[in-house]
Amino acid sequence: MKFLIVGLGNIGAEYDATRHNIGFDVADSFVIKNSGTFALDRHAFVSEVKWKGRTFVVIKPTTYMNLSGKAAKYWMDKEKIPVENMLVIVDDLALPLGTLRLRASGSDAGHNGLKNIQEVLTHDKYPRLRFGIGNDYPKGRQVEFVLGKWKPSEMDAVKDGILRSVDVIECFATQGLNKAQNLFNK
Repeated sequence: MKFLIVGLGNIGAEYDATRHNIGFDVADSFVIKNSGTFALDRHAFVSEVKWKGRTFVVIKPTTYMNLSGKAAKYWMDKEKIPVENMLVIVDDLALPLGTLRLRASGSDAGHNGLKNIQEVLTHDKYPRLRFGIGNDYPKGRQVEFVLGKWKPSEMDAVKDGILRSVDVIECFATQGLNKAQNLFNK
């Protein structure tokens, strides 16, 4: 069994530890937990790790958020991974900080990374894990908020959410999407 884990974010030090890069942070945590490392490859930083008889190809696209579909599709095709075995991890303004929502399909909800993946795949039927980043920003300051660094007061919730996201990946791969949804969509 092979899975593609796509952590969405933007490359570059200026984006490290920002809300928009939570997908990268979850991917990093999963790979580190499984003693893996990332290497630069085509369209992404890539790591291959094995866990409980499963192979995970974990990518952090180097295409920037708005072209994430290019990397996701390339690695799906290269590794011959079916779309139902791909899990995209993404930040979500509509969810309270640290809230997780696993979905089998659905709208891009205005998220440019998801929008591009849907354009490239030509459908919205792929699993995604939405990580709530909250929406505590003044009117008209959404971009600054999303691209902003986490506040110290948010770090406990962020770290907890990352650990639970790793659990979601493991459950998704071993027990399936429906079971993972029942356990983690609270």
